Amino acid sequence: MLVEQIAVGNSLRNYMYLVACAETREAVAIDPLDHATLLERARNLGWDIRGVLNTHEHHDHIGGNEPVIRATGATLYAHHHATDKIPNVDVGLRAGDGVQVGTSVELITLDTPGHTFCHSCFYYLGDNQAAPALFSGDTLFNAGVGNCHNGGNPQTMYQTFAEQIFKLPDATRVYPGHDYIVNNLEFTLRYEPDNAAAQSLLAAMQQWPSDTHFISNIGMERLVNTFFRLDSGSLVAGLSQQYPDLGVSPSAEAIFLKLRELRNSW
Repeated sequence: MLVEQIAVGNSLRNYMYLVACAETREAVAIDPLDHATLLERARNLGWDIRGVLNTHEHHDHIGGNEPVIRATGATLYAHHHATDKIPNVDVGLRAGDGVQVGTSVELITLDTPGHTFCHSCFYYLGDNQAAPALFSGDTLFNAGVGNCHNGGNPQTMYQTFAEQIFKLPDATRVYPGHDYIVNNLEFTLRYEPDNAAAQSLLAAMQQWPSDTHFISNIGMERLVNTFFRLDSGSLVAGLSQQYPDLGVSPSAEAIFLKLRELRNSW
């Protein structure tokens, strides 16, 4: 699997992606926004865009659909509940549906509600040459998780993580819908100040070259993403002391929901 991660450069710090088959050079575009940049990148790479995949219905993830499809004739794929929210969806995807890219790549649909109720992530199982990969939209970010402001629900988001995201293999590469890693690491350290891995990664990110993308994986998220660290002693003790309503031994869900509430105003 070939992956081209493209930073949009807008105030929301969006990412969009091209995923291609190394054998046929056929590709899909995931969450196109800046269509001109995406189409130019595909041309320069010699990739033929055959499909457009939307993780969810928000404008910053579907804004480039029409011009990309007009230029390429690509098939539009999105969550089956988003067909009345995203114009001209050709294929409504359900959990477990595969999207074939050329002859060597299949992306498996995960039904991941929470940020919205029609959110999909796309999972590559990996092979002998490449680790698994998750194109996570606004469900999972580097060192954080998505908000639930515009059509979502935090309890549902927790269930998505507990039942699906937390169970992914450590080697799974994470390709998120936005770049919020510095702010997210600072949030982790606000509520888990003794997290040495987060401290080290934040220092690295503050010096990271602006023209180079950082690729996390699920194993790293378990170390630096406070939403994965719901049994951390310092996190639980600090939140329980600050918010007595959590009780002495709060559940993982209660900690997750409190963190999501706090992150809303961070």
